[in-house]
Amino acid sequence: MANIDIRKDQPTQPTRAIAREWDPFRMMQRMMGWDPFRDAWPTWEQGTFAPAFDVKETKEGFLIKADVPGVKESDLEVRVSSNRLTVSGKREEEKHDKSDTHYAYERSFGSFTRTFTMPEGANLEAVVAELKDGVLSINVPKKAEMQSKKIEVKTPGK
Repeated sequence: MANIDIRKDQPTQPTRAIAREWDPFRMMQRMMGWDPFRDAWPTWEQGTFAPAFDVKETKEGFLIKADVPGVKESDLEVRVSSNRLTVSGKREEEKHDKSDTHYAYERSFGSFTRTFTMPEGANLEAVVAELKDGVLSINVPKKAEMQSKKIEVKTPGK
């Protein structure tokens, strides 16, 4: 066993001083090379287009909606494979005249792909997709045997 000499006349370092040395935000900033002011400047690089999707279930089926403003019908593709529904598309970058001066260019463009695993009761043979006013709506009906139906309750003898 080691001999440990503790002297009461030596000041010990308080725990607070040690805690001040370890700053998790400073550590993450160093690890990730994060610059809080970098995003304040405009970027002229190609952005990434990632439309927002809503998915809801109704009694009749599943409704998937995506905001795809500026995307042409010919640039969208909806595919079904096994139990997966894949939506992909692209929004083209607008042509810019080099003589124009841009002060901000924040709209994104590029390609996207989203895949949804559909539940067992989805009728992937009858999927309908429609593009209207920049919103892609995909209707996936449920199979007839999977839709809920009301069962009449009878009293015996009546």
